[in-house]
Amino acid sequence: MGLTKATITNLDTNERIECLFNPTEYTIAKQNQWQAKPIQGRNVPNLEFTSGGAKTMTMELFFDVFEQRNGDVSTLVNKLWELAMIDEAHRNSTTNRSRPPLCLFHWGPRWEFKAAITNLSVRYTLFRQDGTPVRATASITLEEAEDATVQPGTNPTSGSKPGYRRRQVGARETLPLIAHQEYGDASKWRGIAQANDLDDPMSLEAGMILSIPPLS
Repeated sequence: MGLTKATITNLDTNERIECLFNPTEYTIAKQNQWQAKPIQGRNVPNLEFTSGGAKTMTMELFFDVFEQRNGDVSTLVNKLWELAMIDEAHRNSTTNRSRPPLCLFHWGPRWEFKAAITNLSVRYTLFRQDGTPVRATASITLEEAEDATVQPGTNPTSGSKPGYRRRQVGARETLPLIAHQEYGDASKWRGIAQANDLDDPMSLEAGMILSIPPLS
């Protein structure tokens, strides 16, 4: 079995960034909000839960193209910067505000993290004689964008049945298109819709995890 590469997918464009080197470690953190209610005559107040906080994941990614002739590490790092920059193509019609894209960190067959990049810093450490950077380390903080306990991938209908597979929806994909790619027949989309409790074949969102049933 070959080495499984970690990937970060831009959920607005469906562009997948394959990590040149897998992270050596990552840290998951979560902070909840509790409010102290003082009680007269007691040393310790009562704690009252107010709200849950999103999980965050921090890691470092290493990039090195020194051995590549005319390689420029910026071509790889710039794809990460795009995930931290506001995309005017996704302006909210109500607030008239744009936002950076959401992304999906994926490593291995059973774990993924849908999030937004909240912090990104890049340290360039090696250069060619003309100043072209060829080695860099990116420090990334991702903040959870969706509760993992209610994401489609954790639903019993999403890939846990025998013979079913999971598939992540890409940008501008529809159920007929997915049915054509999965079965070679676009008219088979109704089976996918039924397996995932979907009514409108055109209303998919990039990043959704679908359960793909076997053909009967």
